[in-house]
Amino acid sequence: MGSRWNILVGVVGILFATGAAQATTTAVFSGNLDNLAARAEFVYGDGSLQVTLTNTSQEDVLEPNDVLTAVFFNVDPLVTFTRVSAMLASGSEVFFGLTDPGGVVGGEFAFKTGLSDAPGNAVLGLSSSGFDLFGPFDLFPGTDLQEPESPDGLQYGITSAGDDKTTGNTPVTGTNALIKNSVVFQLNYTPDTPFSIYNVWFQYGTGLTEPSIPSYDVGEGPPIPEPLTLVSCFLAAGGLGVYRHRRMKGTD
Repeated sequence: MGSRWNILVGVVGILFATGAAQATTTAVFSGNLDNLAARAEFVYGDGSLQVTLTNTSQEDVLEPNDVLTAVFFNVDPLVTFTRVSAMLASGSEVFFGLTDPGGVVGGEFAFKTGLSDAPGNAVLGLSSSGFDLFGPFDLFPGTDLQEPESPDGLQYGITSAGDDKTTGNTPVTGTNALIKNSVVFQLNYTPDTPFSIYNVWFQYGTGLTEPSIPSYDVGEGPPIPEPLTLVSCFLAAGGLGVYRHRRMKGTD
């Protein structure tokens, strides 16, 4: 009886240990501004981080600054990441371009830590464009699917769920390969210690002067503006009007 009990306790202990090792955390962040909307899902644990970046807007993409090109974020405590893969999410496709077998697009996306001057002072980023932050040594494994052989320009940026590839200006209707509407990134990290993700920003276009959107943790819900924030929102309304006018004018 004693030996059987010891065996049973040992098996239960192994199961608990295995469950602990495989435990994962999911954090989801969303952001929106006028016609722009994006979502980033982070699933991490056991030395692996998966990031799914999605352009969730239902609006048509008409110009480059409607294209989602990067997500920036922080982790605490900071751990060391290594690039594993970048590929199309299920149901996504490439307009005006190709992928490696299996939907791999790693040769067009970069990951880097230790960033400076990124939106919100974030220090980590995933990007299809350079922004004077990313270079050829920051790319995921994969073929250079569209020149140059470096994260640069609009190519392989992420268009919206509502994009019509036949409408818009030249950069979004054939000049650049674009992804509709989601990419999955795989990173490994050490040490395998718990951390939290925060300060997530979505970047559009090919320059940091183009729209950058701060996010909110979906589990906590959208932030409630304080009185001073509401005043800032009213003051910003004029700027959004200018943005809408310039966007519509670009379709003429």
